[in-house]
Amino acid sequence: MQHTDTLTIMAANAPRKILVTSALPYANGPLHLGHMLEQVQTDIWVRFQKSRGHDCLYVCADDAHGTAIMLAAEKLGITPEQHIDNMRQTHQSDSAGFLIDFANFHSTHSQENRQWSEEIYNRLKANGHIASREITQAFDPEKQLFLADRFIKGTCPRCKTADQYGDNCESCGATYSPAELIDPVSAISGATPIDRESTHFFFKLPEFESMLKKWLDSGTLQPQVANKLREWTDAGLQEWDISRDAPYFGFEIPGEPGKYFYVWLDAPIGYIASFENYCARTGHEFDAYWQPGGDTELYHFIGKDIINFHGLFWPAMLDSAGLRTPTAIYAHGFLTVNGTKMSKSRGTFINASTYLEHLDAEYLRYYFAAKLSDSIDDIDLNLEDFVQRVNSDVVGKVVNIASRCAGFLRKGFDNTLTEQCAEPELLAECIAAGDGIADLYEAREFNKAIREIIALADKANQYIDDRKPWVLAKEEGKESEVHQVCSVGINLFRVLMTYLKPVLPAMAEKAEAFLNTSLDWTALEQPLVGHTLAKFKPLITRIEPKQIEAMVAASTPDQAAEASPAPKAAKPESTAPATIEFDDFAKVDLRIALIVAAEHVEGADKLLRLQLSLGDEQRQVLAGIKSAYQPEDLIGKLTVMVANLAPRKMRFGVSEGMVLAAGPGGDEIYLLEPHAGATPGMQVK
Repeated sequence: MQHTDTLTIMAANAPRKILVTSALPYANGPLHLGHMLEQVQTDIWVRFQKSRGHDCLYVCADDAHGTAIMLAAEKLGITPEQHIDNMRQTHQSDSAGFLIDFANFHSTHSQENRQWSEEIYNRLKANGHIASREITQAFDPEKQLFLADRFIKGTCPRCKTADQYGDNCESCGATYSPAELIDPVSAISGATPIDRESTHFFFKLPEFESMLKKWLDSGTLQPQVANKLREWTDAGLQEWDISRDAPYFGFEIPGEPGKYFYVWLDAPIGYIASFENYCARTGHEFDAYWQPGGDTELYHFIGKDIINFHGLFWPAMLDSAGLRTPTAIYAHGFLTVNGTKMSKSRGTFINASTYLEHLDAEYLRYYFAAKLSDSIDDIDLNLEDFVQRVNSDVVGKVVNIASRCAGFLRKGFDNTLTEQCAEPELLAECIAAGDGIADLYEAREFNKAIREIIALADKANQYIDDRKPWVLAKEEGKESEVHQVCSVGINLFRVLMTYLKPVLPAMAEKAEAFLNTSLDWTALEQPLVGHTLAKFKPLITRIEPKQIEAMVAASTPDQAAEASPAPKAAKPESTAPATIEFDDFAKVDLRIALIVAAEHVEGADKLLRLQLSLGDEQRQVLAGIKSAYQPEDLIGKLTVMVANLAPRKMRFGVSEGMVLAAGPGGDEIYLLEPHAGATPGMQVK
């Protein structure tokens, strides 16, 4: 019997105790729709379990460690702690906007995670599962740090394309080691890397080969995932490097000064830490969920790109540490938009916050549900299909049932339903379908569940179309028939919204207010008879194509016209400035920018290097204002920049815009500053 079949039987017999996690978003940038795909998938499954009466908790956290975060904070002129705190607030806001119902959202940079990381490491070490040895790595002599492959650039050894990363070429697709690059340089400082030896610590993964083979055969993983991981075991498992050298933002390894836990060691431990933080706040039991042999369940929802960490390293660590392994790990595919990889130039690399500025979160929750299955196939967000499907299914079919019946009930029957259901067979058929729909939700076959629900909505609409209450209402003596038809319609709507509540929680809440009753799955069996409704209010509106256009436009970087040498103009005879057409001026995109970092440009007489934040992106600008300002005096100030100026390669680097200043020159240069209340990214009108 398959693992999921067992769980379905358990679901029917008794309330379950379930802990659920999704992969921790990296605290170095805003969430995008790819992140939301995973969180929405997880949230739907958790809400379904709760609706069925189970104790189901969803915890998550920010993945807050690593070199990338350290360098980003340095570039911003703030501490790593400030950087990850800012990101955590942004991530929580984005997730809340998509109605993600976390029981707890924590951070891997927490005391709980430090304690658990040290505890698990000490258990691994005591069990003889930690090794150490000298390794040789690329080292940046200027920044005084070891370089991961992604921080090394050079010319591809195969196709000779310049400016490629240290592990693969984006031009020809070749893979190689950083040592094979031609003229390699540090992507951080531009210095030429040197080889340097260092002691590293390793987790002895090969000693868990037998355990992992049984794990891969247990049904805990999807077949495609298990088959992929068998390639690792068949090829022979290698020891896993779990340490990094200072400087590094993370937790220092106990008893090993200057050595830090690799981010991927303490990241999954963040699941334990976040749950412990929740338990400390609420008094919920902790040990039952992480000790072996209990009746609790543990599930991880992840992307298919990180299955090796969750499917091999993580269960082996847990096994050595004497902790329980997951009940199941559920991987999903990547998100594409309009059939291709998300692209900034096409406006299809869409941040969560950008989406929320233009569209209701439940549109996307529904569309994701309509596409998600239990496989690891990629999911495509086709924007044209997105509009059509949401408008047709949610507005045109489900909401339509309630809206077309509510008016008749309000006008003629004081918002009260009939004392008996006039179509008990039809209602019973829709309620009976709930068991099959529940099985599909349980198995994460959301797309099939949605198809079943919409098929029921079609039946409900067909019933109303056949009875034509709008015609009956005009005929004398047909009032009771109108009352019966519309009461049946409302009962069918209630069943449909119960099934859709995990997907559309905000709309379900509005429906509950209208229906004056709960939409929990456990309350399905009893029809609403002799029941008084509240006044019907719109539940959701149609998507307008212009909303999609605005979202795509907001996600597309401003494209400047190709720069071409301007003809030399004759010297004007008067001192009046030359005039330009309004259309020319309208092309200039002026934005409010926050100066997050500023420094002298070595070797330049007039330039300061400014790092400017436009809210959702950062730009480097080389500004000729050195004679008037000290860099430290500029940090934290707002100014105005030309945001759609084509990047210009200068002797001292690339300048990605222009800041506006006034004055006769020399020491008398004054950066333009906006009025109080302006925020980064705001367009100057």
